[in-house]
Amino acid sequence: MAIKSLIINPGSTSTKLGIFEDETMLRDETLRHSTEEISQYDSIIAQKDFRKNIILEFLKKENIDVKSFDVIVGRGGMLKPIPGGTYATTDALIKDLEVGVSGQHASNLGGILARDIADEIGVPSYIVDPVVVDELCDEARVSGVDGIERVSIFHALNQKAVARRFAKENGKKYEDLNLIGVHLGGGVSVAAHKNGRVVDVFNALDGDGAFSPERAGGLPTGGLIRLCFSGKYTEKEVYKMAVGNGGFNSYLGTNDARDVVKMADEGNEKAKLVLDAFIFQLAKNIGAQAAVLKGKVDQIIITGGIAYNKMITDRITECVGFIAPVTVYPGEDELLALAQGALRVMNGEEKAKEY
Repeated sequence: MAIKSLIINPGSTSTKLGIFEDETMLRDETLRHSTEEISQYDSIIAQKDFRKNIILEFLKKENIDVKSFDVIVGRGGMLKPIPGGTYATTDALIKDLEVGVSGQHASNLGGILARDIADEIGVPSYIVDPVVVDELCDEARVSGVDGIERVSIFHALNQKAVARRFAKENGKKYEDLNLIGVHLGGGVSVAAHKNGRVVDVFNALDGDGAFSPERAGGLPTGGLIRLCFSGKYTEKEVYKMAVGNGGFNSYLGTNDARDVVKMADEGNEKAKLVLDAFIFQLAKNIGAQAAVLKGKVDQIIITGGIAYNKMITDRITECVGFIAPVTVYPGEDELLALAQGALRVMNGEEKAKEY
């Protein structure tokens, strides 16, 4: 009998829902929240009842019995660093989501809402591969300055989902493969997957690796230090330059890769240079992860929203195809990835991990 799941993926101004029977999506819906509605609450956790009521009201309006679900799955939030996998929403996990042990983000509400609704109807609840998944080898943590450690923050949910998809489609196990995952979205992450663990990754948020549509990536240290102490900018302004207003935004005033490609095609030389540099840096990152895997790379997998652009993926492939074959899975199907994570536990393929 098919397992019916409710998937909850909260964002800053929306709550995405997915309704699945096994891996088949029956319904997806984005419940949008106005700035006025959100601004009534002084913290992320204070929004819990507001968002829960909206979810339950939607289900009622659509004549979907909440008691028909076998499992509720929430997007994982800013927890302590943990290995990848599907985690039961234990009291300890919920507590750390509530306090925002690694930061405040709307995704923290995913596990909290899942647990709340699941408890009311007597079914299990889980989170899957949050952004804080940390499986780095010890060497990957060393930065070059004692007291500063490299940190694993990346698109773990989508990277691991497409890695498993590739393995399944080729009759293999994720745990038996060496893969390089490349997520191309508002942020980018390039990761070395060694036998089911991401042993190295360019931090997608905090200044590492290639620049992206809105993030600066790794910057020349000396230049950044001089900028910080120039007296022209506050700490908040400098951080915004790196995360939010960096990358394409900094050079071209847009975070849309489609705009950049269009500008380059129309003869904008600056746009062409920035696009070339974006591909150049990504190729360097992929080459670096190939070295981490000692050249034993079964496949390079490119995913994320920008992966819909064949010109960009073709040019990346031209640069790195000598390392390993390249597979492209455009987009980021987070709702399906969350459903699949829960299914692996419900079907007995994996045991739920405990936080």
